[in-house]
Amino acid sequence: MSADTAQRRGVVTRGRLPLGVYLLAFSLFAMGSAEFLIAGVLPAVADDLRITLSSAGALISAFAVGVVVGGPPLAVMTLRWPRRATLVGTQAVFAGSVAIGLLTDSYPVLLATRFLCGLAYAGFWAVAAVTAISLVTPDRTARASGVVVSGLSLAMIAGGPAGAALSYFTGWRGGFWGVVALTAAGAVLTLLTLPATTAAKEPSVKRELRTMRQPQLWVAYAVTVLSTAAYMISFNYLAAFLTEVTGLPGVWVPAVLALFGVGAFIGLSIGGRIADRWPTRALLIGAIGILTGSVLLAVLARHAPAVIPLVLLLGVAGFVLNPAIYARVFAIASDAPTLAGATTVSAFQLGISVVPALAGAALNAGAGITSVTWIGAGLAAAIVPAVLADRMISRRGPRQGRRSP
Repeated sequence: MSADTAQRRGVVTRGRLPLGVYLLAFSLFAMGSAEFLIAGVLPAVADDLRITLSSAGALISAFAVGVVVGGPPLAVMTLRWPRRATLVGTQAVFAGSVAIGLLTDSYPVLLATRFLCGLAYAGFWAVAAVTAISLVTPDRTARASGVVVSGLSLAMIAGGPAGAALSYFTGWRGGFWGVVALTAAGAVLTLLTLPATTAAKEPSVKRELRTMRQPQLWVAYAVTVLSTAAYMISFNYLAAFLTEVTGLPGVWVPAVLALFGVGAFIGLSIGGRIADRWPTRALLIGAIGILTGSVLLAVLARHAPAVIPLVLLLGVAGFVLNPAIYARVFAIASDAPTLAGATTVSAFQLGISVVPALAGAALNAGAGITSVTWIGAGLAAAIVPAVLADRMISRRGPRQGRRSP
């Protein structure tokens, strides 16, 4: 995209990123908070609906399944729709589904609305990623993607816990009504302030599907699943790790978890600034960082002065990767990014979804809680050959290879 073309399309070519990128991050924060809030209110949901805790846990899985299976088909279905209208529409479906779930006492209805929320969330995230890169010049793709993804990390470390705190005082539905309000606000702001953007080329389902045949894309998806699972497996079990092994008083656990979030923001900032020029380097730095942090957490588990900064490091390393992943996907699929971007969203969610199975297998076999950090280290180690394979394939094709160091 030339500077003149960018200016005609309302794209900011230098200075700060356009406001629309931050608006997309806010909307992702609002919707993503619903994903992380549910875990904090599961006992209350089970009591209110008179179901078992395991049945309540299926509400988490329903959302995840909606995201994993919904992204790619929705990307194809909405390919020719105006992006701004699609963003507003998916936010409306999301908010409406949450509201319906809150107004019912039927567990099957609530389960169905969680699945619909996952579908809408996947559709929004995929279109938001493509929209963000359409608002900036190609040399700032990773930075814009990093800002949008930061909305999800903020939902993880702030939105979910804040919603759970609100639900403590108002009943479990209170936090979700907050999600509805924020999502509605995001939809209105999107409609009023986001510029209309169009694809560089006329959308084509055949071209999108043809792009998906490229081996590099599937290597990028493998990196996405591996890296997400690698840091999330330690994060998900961090509270138990800190109290049972490190011996940290429970009152300090939220502060240490917040450190992971601080690290995530630092990682996104670093990754967004280096990934446009050196995507392979950013991926390797992140993978080695997760590997190192996970191993040190296992080895130094009983030493709080070492564990606490390592949690920060793990957040930095894990989220350095995310902008680089998007940079690679959109470089490979530059002519047809919508379906490729949607599949990236599904890969992220798949990485989150496999964590309980991996950790459960180890814990059920009698392994200690430190085993989860060793699993994270193993997953991180597997990223390195995948990244090197991507680099080797890139060097065979000059068009794609120019983005790798």
